[in-house]
Amino acid sequence: MDGFSFSRWLGIVLKEFIQLRRDRLTFGMIVGIPLIQLLLFGFAINSDPRHLPTAVVMADPGPFARAWVTALANSEYFRIVAEVDEREANRLLERSEVQFVVTFPPGFNRDVVRGLSPVLLVEADATDPMATGGAVAVLRSLGGEVFAPDLPGARPATHPPVDLRIHRRYNAEGITAYNVVPGLLGVILTMTMVLMTGLAMTRERERGTFENLLATPATPLEVMTGKIVPYILIGLLQVTLVLAAARWVFDVPMYGSLALLYAVVLLFICANLTLGITFSSIARNQLQAMQMTFFFFLPSMLLSGFMFPFRGMPEWAQMVGNVLPLTHFLLLVRGILLKGSGWDIVWEQVWPILAFTAVVLAVGLKTFRRTLD
Repeated sequence: MDGFSFSRWLGIVLKEFIQLRRDRLTFGMIVGIPLIQLLLFGFAINSDPRHLPTAVVMADPGPFARAWVTALANSEYFRIVAEVDEREANRLLERSEVQFVVTFPPGFNRDVVRGLSPVLLVEADATDPMATGGAVAVLRSLGGEVFAPDLPGARPATHPPVDLRIHRRYNAEGITAYNVVPGLLGVILTMTMVLMTGLAMTRERERGTFENLLATPATPLEVMTGKIVPYILIGLLQVTLVLAAARWVFDVPMYGSLALLYAVVLLFICANLTLGITFSSIARNQLQAMQMTFFFFLPSMLLSGFMFPFRGMPEWAQMVGNVLPLTHFLLLVRGILLKGSGWDIVWEQVWPILAFTAVVLAVGLKTFRRTLD
């Protein structure tokens, strides 16, 4: 056996660099994925969200109530978006349009002056406990200093000017599993559906069986949908297993309609399967299909609100996240399970998934190859 040859070794190294240069997709992933990770973790991810949308129910719009609202806004954790009645406040919470509702009862200002400690009710959408943790801590720190300049005399610490009561709606105990387990439903479907279908067409091409499809009169739409249907059944099986574990292992409440939930899941599965088939029609081999899948999966995990509070991200990151179907699916599944949301509420999150599916399907049909080039 010949000894180690530096020239042969150098030739192999140069050969690999030439292959990388020719495989532009792989080279782009090598450069792009680290840059995306730096960008997302450095600028977009924030575990302590601020400027959370807050609605105010002002039954007594006096100076002390206004002072408390001003203190909330100055804390930077709250962004006052509306002054509404109680009915509208409940609607905003159910639709996840606000994170908090602060209710000032009738006679609030009078009772503060008399030292009667009126009840100040703060309702929080606690479907994501991480999103409300920092803001709740700020609420508790807002004590007598808010009213101190306007109240006569000193007041003992045991008798605060208001009786602050925080009501964590939809997750009163702040159990993380109520947020994470329904979210895992979307993450698992995204990972498995896109990956499995992303490898479908490229596997046919690498094994040579793609020639059989080219010899048939099947249209691109027939091939794509024919490959999607078996995976729909696999996805529904996964959903059933996760829901069973959520109910019987993690004791996650299920207030909404299971039929509506499965209808939403079916739509989400179709969106991911369509994306996977599109990837497989673009990629030339299974490696490229896996790379594109990971390239899509990473932003979905980080920008959808699964791992980090969605409202804690900067505006540009929220815009990107709103394009991803997982962002809307998380709101759907948590709303149906924890809030009992009906069709009139979930439609606001359904149509973006429908639009995503339509766009991706159009791209997939356009890029579908009728040749082996």
